[in-house]
Order: sequence, then structure tokens, then C-alpha cells
Amino acid sequence: MPDALAFNLNFLHPLAMWGLLALSGYAMLLGIKAKKTRTADAETRKDLIKGQFAKRHYLFGSAVLAVMVLGTFGGMAVTYLNNGKLFVGPHLLVGIAMTVLLVLAAALSPLMQQGNLIARKVHVGLNMSVMTLFLWQAVTGLQILNKIWENRPA
Repeated sequence: MPDALAFNLNFLHPLAMWGLLALSGYAMLLGIKAKKTRTADAETRKDLIKGQFAKRHYLFGSAVLAVMVLGTFGGMAVTYLNNGKLFVGPHLLVGIAMTVLLVLAAALSPLMQQGNLIARKVHVGLNMSVMTLFLWQAVTGLQILNKIWENRPA
């Protein structure tokens, strides 16, 4: 693989993850609006239903899950291709944990569609954990990018 390509591949994962962070925030906003729709009085609910927030939350949440899984494994693949090994540290382990938490949160969808309130609360808790970890990942990811940039080929 040409050196320039190998170096530039280092930036695919961070770009995808920054986009994913924004997408996750939007999916969270849609989830909040979906809850507001579910719990609103009848008159307010009529207006909110037009926004189809629950449906859009489900669709964007599915996209978040897909990009998270692809981004996690893509980041590991690029690291392995460029270094011949993975660097097992907090950024990698937290990224894997976030992916697992998202998978678990998504797996609760059938129960939530049946009206299970406990599943809904666990879903929200898991996703809030993911968002908190995501912000930490953004900081550590920038630190990793800085190291890559400092050691770039001349």
C-alpha cells in the first residue's frame, strides 16, 4: 500500500466518528421529542405527531448503530494495517464498550414497541452512557490524531 494512502486512511475513522457524534446528538433530540409526543396532552400531541419523531428516531438510531459498528471495526482495521498490531488501551476498549452498549440499546426496541417502560428506561440509560463516553472518546481521539500528525512521513 502506498505510504500516502496508508497515512490518509488514519483520518477516515476520526471523520466518521465526528459525523457520528453529530448524528447521535440528532437521534437523541428526536428521542426526546418522541417522549414528549408520547407524554403530551391530547391537544399538544396532535401537533407533535406530525413530526413523526418516534419513526425518525428509530431510523436515525439504526443509522447510528450501523456507522458505529463500521467505524469501530474500520478504525481497528486501519490501525492494524498501518501498524501490524492494535494498541490495546482506553480508547480502543471504550470504543468497543460503546458499540456493545449501542447494540444492547437497539436490542430493546421490540420490548419498547410493546410499551415496556423498564426497557425504555434502560435504553435511555445505555444511550446516555454512550453519549458521555463518546465525548471522552472525542478528546482521546484528538490526542491520538495529534500523535499521528506529529509522526507523519516527511
